[in-house]
Amino acid sequence: MIGTQGPNIVVIGSINMDIVIETPFLPEKGETIMGSEMRLLPGGKGANQAVAAARLGMDTSFIGAVGKDRFGEQMLQELNQHSIVQSLTVMPEEKTGVASIWIHDQDNRIVVVPGANGKITWPDIEARKSYIDRADVVLLQLEIPPDTVVECIKYAYGKGKKVILNPAPAHPLPEEIYPLLYTLTPNRQELSILAGAPEILTANDFTVLHMAMQKMIDKGLPSIMVTLGADGVVYMNASGHTFHIPGMKMDVTDTTGAGDCFNAALAVSVARGWSMKQAAEYAVAASALAVTKFGAQNGMPEAAEVEQLMERAY
Repeated sequence: MIGTQGPNIVVIGSINMDIVIETPFLPEKGETIMGSEMRLLPGGKGANQAVAAARLGMDTSFIGAVGKDRFGEQMLQELNQHSIVQSLTVMPEEKTGVASIWIHDQDNRIVVVPGANGKITWPDIEARKSYIDRADVVLLQLEIPPDTVVECIKYAYGKGKKVILNPAPAHPLPEEIYPLLYTLTPNRQELSILAGAPEILTANDFTVLHMAMQKMIDKGLPSIMVTLGADGVVYMNASGHTFHIPGMKMDVTDTTGAGDCFNAALAVSVARGWSMKQAAEYAVAASALAVTKFGAQNGMPEAAEVEQLMERAY
């Protein structure tokens, strides 16, 4: 039972079927090309993060929505395989969300069709609020309606939970929620949108990045951890403490889901009571392993793998 054995996490968010296409090059406008392979894989940022947390040994529950279709049934089966306690709203009038993912040159381009993810409301979540009540950490993203996310944050904060928001994809958010978060985890692109700082996309040092992070702290955010891909992460809190954890050099197979793995590993570390620096180191190691395997959920590492990598690296 979630919440009876030790720390646990509830992930609230999206669940998709990923349609993954590998292609030797990208088509131009109006062009048809031949891809090299196609796979159907379970995905969605929320479900990815739930699977990653479970594989890292954390008691994990997941709240989301699917359509009444074959993809929805497959998503349920996948969560059950990872021993994730799930509570899905089934929406007969909607389709399960899908993501079309093109993989080319060790990178990806993604188009998401939200389906049921885009219709989930606070009343859907409120009916399952016992999952939040039992959790130590609540992890959210922005592939479900932002209004729903805001209500989840308010409720979780009111219950004294540590709330981690992965603002992906980036949307303007009401500033009233920032003080309610434990931390915010944008990538560089997302931070540029939230902070109104496009200059960080071309900056070659941390000075401009720190200025954008400070803008978020000035909104009342207790802390922020910006993911920089191969360059690792940069952290800042409201007391002015900052640090940088470099990325790890790995043989890249597929970057899909690496950010989700990072967020899950961060949430796991926070639930265990680790310092933010320890949590960042663990999350960087976990996400580094995630890029060495194909597929988002299939690529999530086990706890023992992360520990072995950290022993070698640190």
